[in-house]
Amino acid sequence: MKKKNLEILLQKVPNFEKPLPQLEQYMTPADIAADIIFIAHQLDDIENKIIIDLGCGTGIFSVGLYLTGAKEVVGVDIDRNAIKIAKEYSEKNSFDITFIEKDIRKVNKKADTILMNPPFGAQKTNVKGDRVFLEKAFQIGRKIYTLHLTETIPFIKKMITSLKGKVIFEKNYVFPIKKTYEFHEKEYMKYNVTLLVIDTNK
Repeated sequence: MKKKNLEILLQKVPNFEKPLPQLEQYMTPADIAADIIFIAHQLDDIENKIIIDLGCGTGIFSVGLYLTGAKEVVGVDIDRNAIKIAKEYSEKNSFDITFIEKDIRKVNKKADTILMNPPFGAQKTNVKGDRVFLEKAFQIGRKIYTLHLTETIPFIKKMITSLKGKVIFEKNYVFPIKKTYEFHEKEYMKYNVTLLVIDTNK
């Protein structure tokens, strides 16, 4: 499958119906999701692999992973409504993806690859939210694909080193966000984010 074709398919994945600000719920743009998935495919971290999508939301990464040959895909999110949307879309299209409503801190299943777009920590309720995701990813996965605000990358890299991991690839993106919540003053915002690919040395 070509990356552009995957992007077109991912554009069909439904968005959040009632995004929760305390969870910083923003859907990853289809072009960014498709690019990350293709990077993971090129690095041999998808095909025939067990993959967990932590904080999966409505399932855009999970769907892309399934379509590009993952052996097993599990999407986990604490938001019941997001999981409901993800399950309904997956079942409608006969995608063999498991979606679980659960706090990611309670996930114990091991995986070859972890893919996630964790909360950026912009909201007071989510300060250090990305740290919680990273710590869990290190516990259960061998390779990690994770997105963070570019300005936080020096801190994130120190944390990765402390966890005995190694960044083996990184790429910058501009992450667009349309006005989603009442406290958003602009109709459209852009954030500089960075993808880190981490080897946990397991």
